[in-house]
Amino acid sequence: MNNPRQHQSLILRVTGYFLLPLLILFSLFMLLRGHNEPGGGFIGGLVAAAAIVLYMIFSDVKAARRLVAVDPRDLLGWGLAIAILSGLPGLFLGQPFMTSQWMELDVPMFGMLKVGTPLLFDIGVYLVVIGTVLTILLTLAEAED
Repeated sequence: MNNPRQHQSLILRVTGYFLLPLLILFSLFMLLRGHNEPGGGFIGGLVAAAAIVLYMIFSDVKAARRLVAVDPRDLLGWGLAIAILSGLPGLFLGQPFMTSQWMELDVPMFGMLKVGTPLLFDIGVYLVVIGTVLTILLTLAEAED
């Protein structure tokens, strides 16, 4: 039988190894800037999932699953849990569920950093999107083999 990797583009394989970490970093950038500017958990999760799918295209499904290291369905579950938990601090303070709560942290070399529950919610959405997209696409790719 012919090795399917023989028919893949050398350019795709070489650039894919360089693009993967750049796309993951870009997805984290989109995640972290999302509550103040365009971006957030949804688009960050899509970029991260696209990076892993690109890796799957120039390698194989098993290598992509090893890269993720956890079952994508677990990512989906953890993301849902984090998103729901991000709404609880408001309840404990006598406010409606999902009311944003903020605090300032003094981070050495960066100064005062304002963090809040919207970032937790975005992290949950990020994980849900990655888990959902990878569950669908990895399952379809495995069914093709």
